[in-house]
Amino acid sequence: MNTDTPRPPGPSAPALLLLYAALGLAPLPLAALQGGAGRGFWRELSSGLAMIAFAMLLAQFLLSGRFRRVSGRVGIDVTMRFHQLAAWGVFAFLLVHPLLYAVPALGDGPGAALSRLSGMFAAPGLRTGLVAWLVLIALMAMGAWRDRLPFRYEAWRLGHGTGAALIAILGAHHALAAGPYGADPVLAGFWKVLAGIALASLAHVYLVKPMLQRRSPWRVTVNEPVAERTWRVVVEPVRGPAFDFQAGQFAWLNLGHSSFSLVEHPFSMSSAPADRPRVEFTIKQNGDFTDRIGEVPVGTTAWLDGPHGAFTLAGRDATRLVLIGGGVGFAPVVGILRALRAERWPHPVDVLYGNRAATQILYRDELEAIARELDLRLHLVLSEPPAGWSGVTGVLDREVVETCLRARDGHVHPDALYFVCGPAPMMDAVEAALSGLGVRDRNIVSEHFSYR
Repeated sequence: MNTDTPRPPGPSAPALLLLYAALGLAPLPLAALQGGAGRGFWRELSSGLAMIAFAMLLAQFLLSGRFRRVSGRVGIDVTMRFHQLAAWGVFAFLLVHPLLYAVPALGDGPGAALSRLSGMFAAPGLRTGLVAWLVLIALMAMGAWRDRLPFRYEAWRLGHGTGAALIAILGAHHALAAGPYGADPVLAGFWKVLAGIALASLAHVYLVKPMLQRRSPWRVTVNEPVAERTWRVVVEPVRGPAFDFQAGQFAWLNLGHSSFSLVEHPFSMSSAPADRPRVEFTIKQNGDFTDRIGEVPVGTTAWLDGPHGAFTLAGRDATRLVLIGGGVGFAPVVGILRALRAERWPHPVDVLYGNRAATQILYRDELEAIARELDLRLHLVLSEPPAGWSGVTGVLDREVVETCLRARDGHVHPDALYFVCGPAPMMDAVEAALSGLGVRDRNIVSEHFSYR
């Protein structure tokens, strides 16, 4: 693996956080430059929180827009988790924003405060702000209970995107028409530019990308089972250049639908760059649309959006690797192993691969062949092994991880580079185990994210 390859473009995590904070706080000095008579503490606090929150909300569109120059080295899982966490801060600020206007009236009793609130909500000039406020509440509820809602992910995604666009448009109108500082041309220009960028990022995901994808259609060339309820899906370009990616990355895959369809899902690529132009995915039937993955016929049109992710050796210095995977989360590890094999990686590699049953092990013969060709120790771990099982029994907890890591030379090497991928509980357990064994966070590469 060529570790001299530059890292994906984009800011580091601290830089991304600073940029986000700077953008969120930018309206305050712009408002302060206006001067003017004081408007009262609670009114100023309400306006300040609303401006910070609205700027942060508009910046959220860039975080969730699949822009590789935004996620870059950070990884799209980090930007998406930050997007989700920051959304709650935005929600809290905007939720209390109208309520703070009623605080001074509390001196005359709760009834007076409620009367002021009801009058404010009924004011014609504030209706766009009220609608945006209500849509935001609905959007956050949809996000919090997404897995419990009685409709498919595609419907949820459409509602999420539509709701976000409504909030951006109505919120911008409210800030310009009713905000106490909306008349200032500089601050008004700030809101217009930021709202325009936010809406353009939505258009980029839902319109521009699908149009660009139509230039490079793909077709399914292989769809076959490789393990229990798990399928190997290979796609090849009909026309256009080969897909440029690093081993371990993922792409959104759309099978058999229009390029504009919302029916697309992220899957790690289990092929290596040396296998191009074909790209391989390993997909498990998991109770959603993937239950029908085995029914996708060869020749089906496919569309790819990617590559994404920082679960890759690109730009990382390593002379010893430990690859740890669980279940179908082992798919990107397979891609990395295939790349190591293609480049004849000369350094030690330890592979820990956990499953429940032997029938779930992916590409076992190939893994054993790679182990013979490289300086590689393969540890297959089963929690429910069959009779006569000669591998490791248990789950990927600290005891099993430590036993496997010491099997080579009796030592745990905290300076090795550790890649971890699998179900969230497994990843949490493995990362805690590695930390307890002295491995620093900077030596652990993982991607935590969940889409349906």
